[in-house]
Amino acid sequence: MNLFADRLRNTIQQGTLTIIDRDGAAETFGSGEPRATMRFTDGKALPRLLLAPELMLGQLYMDRRWELEAGTLEDLLQILMRNFPDAERRRGWRRHLIRLRQPLQQWNGLQISRRNVETHYNLDETLFRAFLDRDMHYSCAYFPSGEEADLDTAQQAKCEHIARKLLLRPGQKVLDIGCGWGSLAMYLAEKADVSVTGLTLSPEQKRVADQRVAERRLQDRVRILLEDYREHTEVYDRVVSVGMFEHVGVPYYRRYFGTLHRSLVPDGIGLVHTIGRTGPPAVTNSWIRQHIFPGGYVPALSEVMPAVENAGLVTADIEVLRMHYAFTLAAWQARFQAQRSRFVESKGERFCRLWGFYLAASEAAFRWRDLVVFQLQLGRENAVVPTTRDYLHQGERTADAPTHADRSLARDRGGA
Repeated sequence: MNLFADRLRNTIQQGTLTIIDRDGAAETFGSGEPRATMRFTDGKALPRLLLAPELMLGQLYMDRRWELEAGTLEDLLQILMRNFPDAERRRGWRRHLIRLRQPLQQWNGLQISRRNVETHYNLDETLFRAFLDRDMHYSCAYFPSGEEADLDTAQQAKCEHIARKLLLRPGQKVLDIGCGWGSLAMYLAEKADVSVTGLTLSPEQKRVADQRVAERRLQDRVRILLEDYREHTEVYDRVVSVGMFEHVGVPYYRRYFGTLHRSLVPDGIGLVHTIGRTGPPAVTNSWIRQHIFPGGYVPALSEVMPAVENAGLVTADIEVLRMHYAFTLAAWQARFQAQRSRFVESKGERFCRLWGFYLAASEAAFRWRDLVVFQLQLGRENAVVPTTRDYLHQGERTADAPTHADRSLARDRGGA
């Protein structure tokens, strides 16, 4: 433990971390809040953690080779993230090594993309229903009134916010790339009186989405296709993509935005909602890549914009949602933990530790590292969106109110 202890002693300045080794010897590092205590049950766990912390912290937790004896996972992760620099953002030769590894980790061709998506999103429906909102939105909610807002209300507010940015008019055609279980597609069809085509690569998501569309009697306005965005060739008035861009990969950004451009009518509007980082390019956390999102990648804005420009798209607006995903993940964690015993019975303790760690680590990354959400509003022409953001906030509607854009805005843009 000596080498490990020396590193902790020199590094931890914020918060208090107590380490108890397999033999019961304890040492405390730092001071103040938050406080957490880790008890190691395996003598080989500490050196393995020291050699590969980004991978092994979660791996050893899943395997019960360390236990949290005091504090919460959130407390522990706050201490670690606030005191240790992100290994994925180190400069010098490590930074060059990171850039060399990127393409290999994100080579998301058609077959690989399908396999990656099925690995995560084909997990059974009951799991996602247990911790998501009632309409099954598996992406960042929007909390205009702060973290205390109800998750269901915040997810409806997200849909309303996106709908306003799309400036929808009744009868328009909308493409939803990465539609999940059809939640946003059905919202737009019902609230804005548009027809929506949703694309997913998950057979399980399509099955559930088709069932939900039928239950809400929206078959004439919503269709769900098991199809890759690169294979779809139809043209739409609007294109929206929420929480899917993280699965594209940098080598495919030009093709993605080229497809978005090709899919829009000349005066069309696109909206890409994606997790991003405020810092420089990095790599996906190795534990997340191995256990949660194979092929996934969170981009820096500097990696995205050259592809937008290359596609000939006009950037009408970029909004950065800070902390909203931390609030969302905290709500998901609370809901999952409330039903944890149910999933211990059906999926086992190891899975529940994996899922709980995934939600906690993700929340911590939005609170204590550089993760945010970008909303990119795009078009093919410069004047397709009003010249200020006032239209997004004037006369805010409630989540249950009609969603299509003000008719005056449509008239200003030459619409009916």
